[in-house]
Amino acid sequence: MIAGFFEVPASLLAWFYGLTGSYGVAIALIAVVVMALITPLTLKSTKGMLEMQRLGPEMRRLQSEHRGDRQKLNEEMMKLYQEHKVNPMSSCLPLLAQMPVFIVMFRVLHGLTYKPIGEAAPLAQGILAATESVTLQGTQAQLGFVPRYIGHDTEMFTSLFQKTQMKSFGLDLARSPAEALGDGLGQGIVYAVLVVALAGLYFLQQRMVAARAAISPTMSPTQQKLMQYLPVVFAIFQVFFLAGLIVYYMAQAVLRIAQQAYVTRRFYGHDESLGRQAQRASETARELAKEQGGGGGMFAQARRDLGGAKQDRATKQDRAKGNGTA
Repeated sequence: MIAGFFEVPASLLAWFYGLTGSYGVAIALIAVVVMALITPLTLKSTKGMLEMQRLGPEMRRLQSEHRGDRQKLNEEMMKLYQEHKVNPMSSCLPLLAQMPVFIVMFRVLHGLTYKPIGEAAPLAQGILAATESVTLQGTQAQLGFVPRYIGHDTEMFTSLFQKTQMKSFGLDLARSPAEALGDGLGQGIVYAVLVVALAGLYFLQQRMVAARAAISPTMSPTQQKLMQYLPVVFAIFQVFFLAGLIVYYMAQAVLRIAQQAYVTRRFYGHDESLGRQAQRASETARELAKEQGGGGGMFAQARRDLGGAKQDRATKQDRAKGNGTA
C-alpha cells in the first residue's frame, strides 16, 4: 500500500529519464512539475498574507479594545476575517505542502538506489538470474542496485540494475556529501560545492523576499533575521542527504527565484498594489503597537496577551469576592 504511493512519482521520474537519458535532468524535471502544481497555491497564499497585513491596523485596534477579554477579541477577529473574506491559515498551505514532497522524494531516491541485504539478497539474486540482459555474477556482496517503485521494463531500471552508482553531472547522486567527504577532501569537494551553491540560492531567494516584504508588526528584527537565514541552515543540513535530493532542491530554488520575481511584479508593481498597501498598513500597525506599549514583536505581543489574561482573571476573582461578600 505504502509502496504504491511512491510508484507514481518514481514512474514519472523513470519516464523523464527515458526522454533525457540523465538522472540529474530527470530529477530537475520533477522539480518543475512540483513547482507547477504548487505555484497557484503559493500565489493564493501570498495574496492572503498581504490581505492579512492590510488588516493590521484594524487588528491592533481590536487588540487594544479587548485586551482583557480574550473571548470577545477572538469573536471580533473572526468577524473581521469573515467581513474581508480572509483566511488566517492560508499563508501556511505552501509550507505544509513541502514536507510531504520532501518525504516522497527522499523515499523514491532511496528506493531507486536500494541495495538488498540480509534476507532480501536471495530474492535479488533470483531477479538477477531471471533478467536476460544481465548475466548472474558472483555473490551477495557483488549485488548492486535493485530499483524499487518502477517497472522492470523501464530504461531507468535497466540502467540502474546491479549498478553501484547513479552517475550524473560527474557525481554519484546516490551518495551524500558527508559520505563523499568521508572518503577524502579530493572526492568530497565537488559535493561540498553543491551544498554551498544550494545555500547561495536559498540566500538569494530570501533576500528577494526581504527586499520587498513589509516590516511585519508581529515579528522583531531579530526574528526576521532568523527567518531569513533558516533556509540557509536547511541547505547545510542537506550534506547528510543524497546528492540527488540536493539536485532536486537546487532546481526548485532556481524556479522559486523566478517565482519570487513574478510575485514582486504582480503584487508590488505600483503604489496602489496590494503589496504596497500591505506595507503601509504594517507600518501603521507597528506604530500603533509602539503607542500601546511593549513594541511590536511577537514576544512583546505574547507578553501583552499574558498580561491581559492575568488582568481578566483578576477581574473575575474580584467579582467573585464581591458576590461572596454580598
